Amino acid sequence: QVQLVESGGGLVQAGGSLRLSCAASGRTFSSYAMGWFRQAPGKEREFVAGISWSGGSTYYADSVKGRFTISRDNAKNTVYLQMNNLKPEDTAVYYCAAALGLTTASKEYDYWGQGTQVTVSS
Repeated sequence: QVQLVESGGGLVQAGGSLRLSCAASGRTFSSYAMGWFRQAPGKEREFVAGISWSGGSTYYADSVKGRFTISRDNAKNTVYLQMNNLKPEDTAVYYCAAALGLTTASKEYDYWGQGTQVTVSS
């Protein structure tokens, strides 16, 4: 079992930055690949970024490539999403999730956090 709790969301102006954190409980955190997803009102949940269990591999959605960086600290059971040059279209609830392998498919993720709101004003 892995329990996930996101934090770090908030209101920011376009061009600003936020860093999201996802704290995991459970001894098996380092066994899981981690992903960040987001869901805007009226839209489906979409993949944002993912990182392998070791941190050696990462993958990004085209819409955030070059602006967002995913990282993890297995000693702290935490995964991060550094978001720079934020745009109004980045406004959404952001979720972290855990999967047995790095994937963009939400159905492959076994554990989910409750989400944190990110709002980018123009």
